[in-house]
Amino acid sequence: MRIVAFRPGGNHALGVVEGDQVVNISATGQPAELGMALRQQGGLSALAEASGEATMGKRLSLASLDFQLPVSTPPKIVCLGLNYADHAAEGNHPPPTYPAFFMRSVMSLTPHGAPIVRPQCSEKLDYEAELMVVIGRGGRHIPKERALEHVAGYSCFNDGSVRDYQRKSTQWTVGKNFDATGGFGPWLVTADELPPGAKGLRIQSRLNGTVMQDSNTDRMIFDVATTIAILSEAMTLEPGDLVAMGTPSGVGYPRNPPVFMKPGDVIEIEIEGIGTLRNPIVAEGAQQRAAA
Repeated sequence: MRIVAFRPGGNHALGVVEGDQVVNISATGQPAELGMALRQQGGLSALAEASGEATMGKRLSLASLDFQLPVSTPPKIVCLGLNYADHAAEGNHPPPTYPAFFMRSVMSLTPHGAPIVRPQCSEKLDYEAELMVVIGRGGRHIPKERALEHVAGYSCFNDGSVRDYQRKSTQWTVGKNFDATGGFGPWLVTADELPPGAKGLRIQSRLNGTVMQDSNTDRMIFDVATTIAILSEAMTLEPGDLVAMGTPSGVGYPRNPPVFMKPGDVIEIEIEGIGTLRNPIVAEGAQQRAAA
């Protein structure tokens, strides 16, 4: 299934994508937020059953949707840095022997089609194409061989990074958490529709149509199962948690000259079998002025 979050008539809803149409499963009484749906009894199975019940109802055009974050209330957003050896090398870092974890906040995310915001205080807003993992079943001390049983599905993520602020200290938190800098979407693809651990998928970023990153999820240093096992040594994973799996080489800051996203640009992240996340870039304040 491809499960999309959207806002029809000002209300939040979940739908199942079928071709270029969407079946509104929230109309059957299912939760309107994916994290909440994953936490209820039945989880994805209940959503699949609701999709069957809703099939005969009114369908919506996919192109007409007001997309929302696939998971809008994640308990945690955990990200991996330097998880591709070629990306570590382009930044003059050795490949990590333990995952370089950091956290993001919900306010730093923005859905498919909505703007990524370049802040007033910096012109160094970089792109990072990443695989996003959505946890479907919680747990602690999860063994690696059972870890993929805890995955609900996958999405695309752009770990937009304000590079000068990222490097103001040895901690990356501030540079990774500016409001509306991380694109997430367009939907969740359930794990059963992809190879185990989403391995072997081509991953790209395109800035104004030009390919900037072009790699494969096989090249991750720590794969999905390993990452879940390591994370669950420290923390209880919960349904709706998000885990961003790091980016390959080709980001903007090491280029000569550097390439950063600027207002008027369009950035796309595409992952084979999942889809394409697309966001325009605007200057901070521009979205408020446009709405006025």
